[in-house]
Amino acid sequence: MTTDTDPVTVSTVGALLKAVDAVVGEGPAVVGVEGRLTGVPGFTLPPGAALVGAGPGAALVFDGGDGLRLSRDNRVAELRLETAPAARAIHNDTSVDGLGTLELEQVSTLGRVELLARDAIGSGHVRIDGLDIEAADAREATPRPRGFNVEVLQGAFTLYNQQPDPDTLITCDLVGIGVGREGAPVRGGGIFVSGTVDGGRVEGRRLHTETVHSDGGIPAGTPGRITGGVFVVYAAIREVVNEGPVTTYGVNDMVLDLWGEVESWTARGPVTSHGPSGIGFVSFGVIRRLTVAAPIETFGVGARGFNIYDGTVDTAEFDRIVTHADAAVGIQISKPFGTLTVHRGIETHGGVGESLVKGELMRLAASALSLKEGSRALRIRIDGGITVRGAGVPAVEILGSVDVLDISGPVRALGGTQEE
Repeated sequence: MTTDTDPVTVSTVGALLKAVDAVVGEGPAVVGVEGRLTGVPGFTLPPGAALVGAGPGAALVFDGGDGLRLSRDNRVAELRLETAPAARAIHNDTSVDGLGTLELEQVSTLGRVELLARDAIGSGHVRIDGLDIEAADAREATPRPRGFNVEVLQGAFTLYNQQPDPDTLITCDLVGIGVGREGAPVRGGGIFVSGTVDGGRVEGRRLHTETVHSDGGIPAGTPGRITGGVFVVYAAIREVVNEGPVTTYGVNDMVLDLWGEVESWTARGPVTSHGPSGIGFVSFGVIRRLTVAAPIETFGVGARGFNIYDGTVDTAEFDRIVTHADAAVGIQISKPFGTLTVHRGIETHGGVGESLVKGELMRLAASALSLKEGSRALRIRIDGGITVRGAGVPAVEILGSVDVLDISGPVRALGGTQEE
């Protein structure tokens, strides 16, 4: 991609569209946007072209429909793009035979960012270094990947290889992606990266996120649908890092979720769920090392702290896990795994209630540690003790096996008395 040409700088909508059209005729490869341009119609950036902000406050305000469409080997930098929340501020042309390299650097949007491999696209690379999606609504975006008796809503940011052919590969390096605001979460999922279960692949070096606030808007009583604040669906990412807090608010809104493969996943900010059946971290995939260095805290009925329901985790390490409602188990595992450590204890406040498990509502007690049939651990260490406060709730339930169980500090089942 050629971007070292001096940019042609534009400050009106007409000049912008003329400059973009000129790229096809071997005109400038870099178009600079000066100021805030309003009433912009959706347009396509031709192959090889770059669109950059020329000074502070550079922005394109679209007319409410889909905005900037990328084609192949495009770069967008230092620019704000605004449209309606449910529309796509940035998307891509799927009729080209490959993405080449699509780059977003220090871009902010009102509206979704959706990058898809389907139709003619069989390959490509996506590189992001700084993307802030202030508001977006992905609740109606389709298709949705399915698995484990549920479907997953797409996100405010979506990278999705929908091709049925497993030879199609999209690679990525995604750094500095944040979505939503406190008190104003994006709707639908937050950050969504996926291929298909037996088809098109997505493989990445990094997925690093900043602050994430999302609310799926799933109606109560809809067990077959979920979202994730950060969701690696059918994809393989070498390193996931949540630099900032990740918070979800709605029904069946997982905070961190994995169906794919990750070598290392590190959460440095708090992991918080406010909605029913919104699990702090749930894994159906494979993680070599998981480190949650800040508290996991959930507030909704059935909102568990950490789950392994399929796949495995070699090593898992947590700061602290606290849940506040009925059926909100601290840790629940039903598959073999390696070692697990909690540094500052597990505390649950609820009793027995219903929670979403693999697309079905099941009755669970809010135990601190629950190893279901089929689970087997090499070692579990919990420092700081265990406290469960709900009536009739066992502190620990072991129906599987653990080679070494080491709990330092008191193990307290208060039975609803709230005594210390």
